[in-house]
Amino acid sequence: MMVNPAAMAAELPVPPLREDLRLGEAAAGADGEPTWMIQDTVVNRFYRIGWFEFECLLRWGQSPRRISEQIASQTALKPDADQVLQFRQFLEQHQLLRPGDDAVDRLRQRSEGNPWLTWKGWLHHYLFFRVPLVRPQRLLQSLARRLDGLFHPFTAWLVVALTLLGLVMVAHQWDTFKNAVIESFSPEGLLGFALALIVGKTLHEMGHALTATRLGLKVAHMGIAFVVLWPMLYTDTGEAWKLRSSRARLAIASAGILTELGLAGLATLGWALSEPGALRDAFFYLATTAWVLSLALNASPFMRFDGYFILSDLIDFPNLHERAQAQAKVAIRRRLLGLKEPWPEPFRPRERRLLIAFAIATWVYRLIIFAGIAVAVYLFFFKALGIFLFAVEVSWFILRPIWREMQHWWQARQGIPTSRGWVLGALLGGLIVLLALPWQTQVHGWGMARAERQLRVFAPYPAQLREIHPVGTVAAGQTLVTLGHPDVDEKLRRSEAGARGYDARLLGLLADPGGLGEEAALRQRLGVELQEGSAARSEIERLHLQAPFAGLWRDVDPQWSSGQWIGTRESIGVLYDPSSWQVDAYVKPDEVHRIEPGASVRFYPEGQFTPIDGKVIAIGTTRTAQLESPMLSNRHGGPLPTAKTGKELTPTPALFHVLVQLSAAPPAQQETRGQVQVEGARRSVLIEGLTRLAAVLRRESGF
Repeated sequence: MMVNPAAMAAELPVPPLREDLRLGEAAAGADGEPTWMIQDTVVNRFYRIGWFEFECLLRWGQSPRRISEQIASQTALKPDADQVLQFRQFLEQHQLLRPGDDAVDRLRQRSEGNPWLTWKGWLHHYLFFRVPLVRPQRLLQSLARRLDGLFHPFTAWLVVALTLLGLVMVAHQWDTFKNAVIESFSPEGLLGFALALIVGKTLHEMGHALTATRLGLKVAHMGIAFVVLWPMLYTDTGEAWKLRSSRARLAIASAGILTELGLAGLATLGWALSEPGALRDAFFYLATTAWVLSLALNASPFMRFDGYFILSDLIDFPNLHERAQAQAKVAIRRRLLGLKEPWPEPFRPRERRLLIAFAIATWVYRLIIFAGIAVAVYLFFFKALGIFLFAVEVSWFILRPIWREMQHWWQARQGIPTSRGWVLGALLGGLIVLLALPWQTQVHGWGMARAERQLRVFAPYPAQLREIHPVGTVAAGQTLVTLGHPDVDEKLRRSEAGARGYDARLLGLLADPGGLGEEAALRQRLGVELQEGSAARSEIERLHLQAPFAGLWRDVDPQWSSGQWIGTRESIGVLYDPSSWQVDAYVKPDEVHRIEPGASVRFYPEGQFTPIDGKVIAIGTTRTAQLESPMLSNRHGGPLPTAKTGKELTPTPALFHVLVQLSAAPPAQQETRGQVQVEGARRSVLIEGLTRLAAVLRRESGF
């Protein structure tokens, strides 16, 4: 006769609870149901339980069946023995039950064994471990008394007012602030950001610790947590779950972000008020680091940072990630596979949809973050170790959850309706076909439209402005600018006067028979004067700047006036031929191979919805060393990131230059920035992806 193990377990007394556990009343749930908190005093961890679990603890020590029967007869709850067994499993999983002999042996072996000798131990300590540094309770109590004024509402409003003032003042100096951001990407700037990060995160954690101390909680320790070997300060505020008030827990959770935002606001005002120098640089690093980390990282509810706990306390929803993801998994199984799995928890349809959407957003966010961490780990270490750690990151954080879900699908395959299986197979096959078929795709880039023939006019050397042609149409050979130089004019006058004097003396020697010996010397001096006069006339001709071709004469400074001196680096104006236009376009290196000369192009000028047709006439064979037009650089408000090398702007990452001939001129008839769409060669997304993957593996396999 077969005996059911579950039925036997329901009749046996449950193991006793540990004596060091503490049970306390917690705040009521969102639906008004009473809740309680189990505190594990050894690890300072808290577990929130509901009415059913509390009733179980009151009768603990009996058999699960007896416990369920007593709860059913003495309360309005109607549980069964399986629910009690599930609660027992929860207690065992978190080591809240008094260990038996077998459990004691397992714990002894675990404590005596060296976790660093197993691959799981190495993996766990590589992914996450903590190093407690200080037990700051006495210091925090002293600081909490001395810094009591910082927690006054007046201080908060004052910081908000100063922050708004700083933001307004920075808005008036936005170009300077933006240039400071660009110039900060240097070794000195990175060091400044690192120091600002240390200061900001230290104050961030002190905000958590001081708020918890003021609310009567004990901060067990503070230290450094290593997440994938990246150091992060942490504060143990686990006792926050003792607080029944969700507003009090919210105050502790948000204290770090509020501290960092206050620091960012005051540093922003300090930057706006200070003069250029070391102090202003320090304010800049503090402001930018605190703003970015507070708003972009800590405030995100998709990772278990402050934003997650703030959201959980605001909506009073413990274990938000786990419960939302459980709902999303069941929703996918029910809608995609047609499985009839029960929902993990009962929710109203609107609440369930919000939880599912939140879980999907969390998955996408974490996918991007973990993929970025994997790439960063690969680049940070030497190649062999980098490849190994990259594989660990991708396998543990990305592939492992997917594999577990696929295993669940395979185990539940008998419950998938046949029709649903055929539909999924057809969709999967269609997707593979779509990815494998060669599609013609466009290559996108940025470019600057300019006249094919254009000339920026400069003075050949410093000279005075005599006359300048007005803006408009000019003919070939027409004078654009007439310049002059007093020294050249004086040199010409002296040469002409000297030449006339030598001519007169030579005429006088014709009547003097004894002057034949002096004639040769005079003729030599006359030749010198004539040469100097010719050179002076050549210099004067150089100062008469003429149009080499017919076109439009523009970009002339209206403040130019006759007699004004002009240097060699000052542009006087621009002459260009409006009948023919080209685009200097830039595309990514991994897409330039799909472009061929003669390919059709559509150029979209900024602010215009109607494209201008064109065709590719030349493709660069090497990466672009510098941009042809500074207007494309992000340093001048353009879309392309660049690094400054001397006076040149080099694209980062590298780009290839593509020359495009346009069929018509831009609407403004002047240099215009815009987007470029080039018709590329047909490609299969699947084949190209596999080709790139093989190329990367081949490139990175060499040590």
